[in-house]
Amino acid sequence: MVYKFGIDEMMTKINILRDEFSYIHDYNPIEHVKSRLKSPDSILVKARRKGVPRNLEAIREHIRDIAGIRITCSFTSDVYRIMEMITRQADVGVVEIEDYIEHPKPNGYRSVHVIVEIPVFMSDRVESVYVELQIRTVAMDFWASLEHKIYYKHARAVPWELREELRLAAETARDLDLRMESLHERVHGQP
Repeated sequence: MVYKFGIDEMMTKINILRDEFSYIHDYNPIEHVKSRLKSPDSILVKARRKGVPRNLEAIREHIRDIAGIRITCSFTSDVYRIMEMITRQADVGVVEIEDYIEHPKPNGYRSVHVIVEIPVFMSDRVESVYVELQIRTVAMDFWASLEHKIYYKHARAVPWELREELRLAAETARDLDLRMESLHERVHGQP
């Protein structure tokens, strides 16, 4: 339950940013937001895979993506802008940042992953909760969604030809992001 509340806390912060941007700047860098809570079975599978003891304390410390939020932005610059606005909030502790945009995975995956730690105020205590934020562009999200479906369909044993096509498609998505950002900057008179 505390992880659901952690998602609720972060969603409130994200919604405030989204509403403020729409109202003040007449522009919203956040296209959409999706949250998920890992199932108990999925948590146990991950704990086993990572060699984490199967007790609540160890799982809580080592499995930091039980609560997850995916923020999809229009442009790459928006990804970094949103990440900065969230991580500089006083009650958000940054635990880890993995920048797969600057340093893509070998398969072409791009996104920024941020593990944050936030306080959740319960009736009788305050609990610290880890929440994983995945922040990416629409093109990156489209690619990741298709890649996930292909790996699921092939039970993770994807033939080399398909893996290579996926890698090339990731490059195409990156090129699309660059082109769309350039168009956006030209339309809005930015360098």
